[in-house]
Amino acid sequence: QAQLVESGGGLVQAGGSLRLSCAAFGSIFSINDMGWYRQAPGRQRELVATITSGGITNYADSVKGRFTISRDNAKNTVYLQMNNVKPEDTAVYYCNADAETVIAFKTYWGRGTQVTVSS
Repeated sequence: QAQLVESGGGLVQAGGSLRLSCAAFGSIFSINDMGWYRQAPGRQRELVATITSGGITNYADSVKGRFTISRDNAKNTVYLQMNNVKPEDTAVYYCNADAETVIAFKTYWGRGTQVTVSS
């Protein structure tokens, strides 16, 4: 099994920056894609950004040019650098990872970290 643990959320003013981290723990053989999603109150969970094991990235249009996803494969960790944040970025941010463990190859999710942007 694998566990994902997010950190770095909090309260930030509009225009400010925040860096989220997500580390994967457990009996992990390999991790393919990793990503960040978010869910605001009353809304469905949506893609923020993804990154392949080779470093190819994909972003939602709403965060392009402001957020940067990166990863450290040696540490099984994915990051989300959030710059010039806006009130509409307020949400619970979840990371996920497509990981192969001793049990199976599946998508794992973290429990989420709250990001609140004040205007």
